[in-house]
This record gives sequence, structure tokens and C-alpha cells, in this order.
Amino acid sequence: MKALVLVCAAWGVSWGSWSALLPAVKEQLAVSPADLGLALSAVPVGAIPAMVLAGRLARGRERAGLAISCVSFALSLAVLALLTSSEAGRLAPLLALGLPLLLVGATSGAIDVALNLATGRAERETGRRLFQPVHAAFPVAVIVAAPATGLARELGLSPRTVLVAAAVAVLAASTSLVTLPAGKDGLPPADDQAGGRRRWTAALVIGGLIACVLIIENAVEQWSVLLLEEHRDASALVASAAPAVYMGALTAGRIIAQALPRLPTRFHYLAAGAGGGAGIALAGLGGSAVASLAGFALTGLALGPLVPAVLSQAAAEDPTGTLVSALSTISYAGFVVSPLLVAALTSWIGLPAALAALGLLALPLLAQSFRT
Repeated sequence: MKALVLVCAAWGVSWGSWSALLPAVKEQLAVSPADLGLALSAVPVGAIPAMVLAGRLARGRERAGLAISCVSFALSLAVLALLTSSEAGRLAPLLALGLPLLLVGATSGAIDVALNLATGRAERETGRRLFQPVHAAFPVAVIVAAPATGLARELGLSPRTVLVAAAVAVLAASTSLVTLPAGKDGLPPADDQAGGRRRWTAALVIGGLIACVLIIENAVEQWSVLLLEEHRDASALVASAAPAVYMGALTAGRIIAQALPRLPTRFHYLAAGAGGGAGIALAGLGGSAVASLAGFALTGLALGPLVPAVLSQAAAEDPTGTLVSALSTISYAGFVVSPLLVAALTSWIGLPAALAALGLLALPLLAQSFRT
């Protein structure tokens, strides 16, 4: 439904804008790279417990849970705008960044879970396939918002102004949720204890597989520009295109999957395992910028449809929302592990080989394609 796409897009605009604002915020608060990294770690620290809580509270109240999460996220962006402004200069840099980012991470994590729960419920009630287009809205928004924010900075707009604009966009998108069918609140009868254990066992296994995908995705977002600039002799302009190439291919994969008849989940595992593994290996070991960009594009195209397809299947199999909530939370560990894993591998074998080595994470996806 359009309301869910708008919410996901506004969420993506916020994160795309924030990534493009980091240099300005770093300069404005005069923080070191080490302090900036420490402050940014507050995002996953806040997100994981909030995702657990949101998963419990939003089940059976998906529309209300998503609306509250959006409003809370917008308010957290406003706090971030306030504390990263020049007027907050008397605060310690870590406090000026870490505190609001803790709130931003928590409320963003709540949106993640609530949006998946709301999309799953909408699929069950309408019989329409919605996860692919809803999830496609996020990378498109990031692709648009990041350069738009760069232009805004060149025109003299402050980080505060951009963040407030992002908060307004999230609030505006949340008003569209009133167009969603109200449905009937409440959960279907819960399974017996054995059924609950089976669901959590499945969540741990499948959530771990999705985490493998997210480790690769986060690595491309954070390290692809550095790879092209330092190891492929690419210009800053060409190197900066790498995340956009990946996100564009990710979106294309989801749109293609939506346009085709519903494919079995095993196909998505097979495509993600084969194409994603080959793509990230090519990106890391390719001898030119063109080869690396082609590798990133193949990676995004192959991995893109898997997560929405898995969440859609989980929503259909478990109308209580427990499985969708658990998958969203468990898989988020991929975003936490990825920076540490790539950093450790880079110090051992260098960045190109480190990115190529992430192709090994595609092997469990291939194995799952023969089990599903």
C-alpha cells in the first residue's frame, strides 16, 4: 500500500541525509574519527533492545505501533538537530552525538520491526504482495537523499535545517497511515509451547541467514568508496558512485521480483547465494574500478529480493507476527557485526581480499536453497 511505501521512503530519506551530513557534523563538533565511530555505535546499541520491545508491543496493533514509531523517530531527529548544532558546543562531543544517536537508533529500530509487522498484516488481509515494493522504497530514497543533502550543504543549509526537514518528512509520511484499513486489533490464538519453540528455532536459523546478507550489504555501504579510491585509483566522483550502484541494483532486483510471478523462496536463496557471493568476490578482486562496480551491481541485484521474500513467507506462515518480529531483530546483528568483521579482515589480508572473503557468507544461503 502507498502509505507503507511512503513511510519506508521517508525513513530512507532520513538515513540518506544523515550519511551525507556526517562530514559537516564532524567538522562542526570538532570530533575525531575515533570519537565519531564511538558515537555512531550508539545506533545499534539503541536499536536492538527497542526492536525486541517494539516486536512485543506492536503485534496486533501494527498501524498504531508504526505511527508511534514514526513520531518518535521524528522527535529523535529533532533532538539530533538540536544537539549537533553550534549552540550545543558547550556539550562534550560524545554527549552531543551519542545521546541523540541512541534515541535515533532506538526509534529507527522500532520502525524497522513495526513496518515489517504492518506490511505482513497488510499482505495477509489484502492478499497482495507488498514486501518487495515497500522495501524497494528505502534504497531509492537513500540514493536521492544523499546527493540532495550534498547540494543543500553547498547552498549553505546547516545540518540542523536538513535534519528538521527530514523529521518533517517522516511526520508527513506517518499521516498517510490513516488511509490503511483499520482491520481488527488483536492476535490470533497463540500456538502451544512446542509451536512457539519451533518458531524461535526457525527465527534463529533464518535470522542468521539474513544477517549474512546484511553483513555484505553494510560492508558495501561503508567500504566500497574506500576500495575504489585507494585500491582502484578511481576519482572521488567515480568512487562515490559505488554505494549508489549497489543500492540501484538492489532496488532493481526487488522491482523485478515483484513484477514476476511469485517465486519459491528457494530460488531467492539460490540467486542470493550464487550471485551475491560471486558479485562481492568480483568487487573485491576485480582489477579495475569498472570490474568492482560491476561486482557491486551484481551483489545488489542478487541479494535484493531475498530479505523481503523471506519476511513475506514468515508473515504468511505466522499470523501472530512473532516470526517476523524475531527475524527483524535477530538479523539486525549483521549490521553490528559487519564493521568489526571487515575491519579485522582488512588488518589481516587487506581491504580487497576482505571484501572478497565476505563471499563465503553466501555459502549458507546456497545450502539453504537445497533445504527449503
